[in-house]
Amino acid sequence: MEPIEALERVAYLQDRGLLPSQKTAAFLKAAEVLRDLPPGELNQRLADRTLTDLPGIGKSTAEVITQAASGEVPTRIAILEERTQIPLGAGADIRAAIKGDLHSHSTWSDGGASISAMARTAMDLGHEYLVVTDHSPRLTIAHGLNRERLLGQLEEIAVLNEQLAPFRILTGIEVDILVDGALDQDSDLLERLDVVVASVHSKLKMETREMTERMVLAVASPQVDILGHCTGRKVKGFGVDLTEVRPQATFDAELVFAACARFDTAVEINCRPERQDPPAELLDLALDWDCKISIDTDAHAPGHLEFQNFGCDKAAAHGIDPAQIINTWPAEELLAWTRSHPTA
Repeated sequence: MEPIEALERVAYLQDRGLLPSQKTAAFLKAAEVLRDLPPGELNQRLADRTLTDLPGIGKSTAEVITQAASGEVPTRIAILEERTQIPLGAGADIRAAIKGDLHSHSTWSDGGASISAMARTAMDLGHEYLVVTDHSPRLTIAHGLNRERLLGQLEEIAVLNEQLAPFRILTGIEVDILVDGALDQDSDLLERLDVVVASVHSKLKMETREMTERMVLAVASPQVDILGHCTGRKVKGFGVDLTEVRPQATFDAELVFAACARFDTAVEINCRPERQDPPAELLDLALDWDCKISIDTDAHAPGHLEFQNFGCDKAAAHGIDPAQIINTWPAEELLAWTRSHPTA
């Protein structure tokens, strides 16, 4: 393992373990420092023990570089590989059927990696496609994409698709559901995108009736393909040991999932460990309505793309047929479906 590769692997594993992003950034910065060194300088600095004289190289990053350069597996990598493993249990068959991830973010909004880096990791994980769903403009805290920036992103994706074929980067957005149920992007652009995930990110404490109306209006739109992280909750732990850090929004789930079924909008199983959305009882209700399901990582970094294992195990626990999961479908079948939603 070369030193730059080792630094990038540390960053990947730290993201996989949801470790502090500033530490991840330090290892990626160190990798950039090494890339910019003139030929031979790294070896000279290793011999002189002057690595830490370089801006951006500290004790921890220098240790990884030194161990990798000597042919060792860096100690930090060995520890992280073990500690951040994401096991896959009953959902193994579902994971094997998954062909892509329909909810991911890049540095165009609040993600930590380029579209290219996210796509290449998806390829390494065996995916056939990845949907890039950066945030819409009113989510300013996440540097959401206005019209001009979204058009620029579409141009970049077109170039990358030529380079990465037959792998496909599908165009998309995580569009904010505004308080009146409207969608936070121009209608003509939403029509142009391959996949639209609609999510509530603000005013999560709205009264039940108003929140229900807000969500129903959004999922009834023929432009919306997937209802993202429906409750908006944040949690710690897993299974029966969950602790809510941010309470879930309250809405009439019967009405919302009935609307998803009526307008053929999929319900997302959000795989992020701090979301695990929807809760078990709401997922069962969505299944009672025969809603389609999407198992998505909501990845904001390459290491997050492995979170899909969590969602596949959850789907297996609820007895979901893989055919009901839209990202087990080939890209052309998926796109034919996203273009076919009924109107009100």
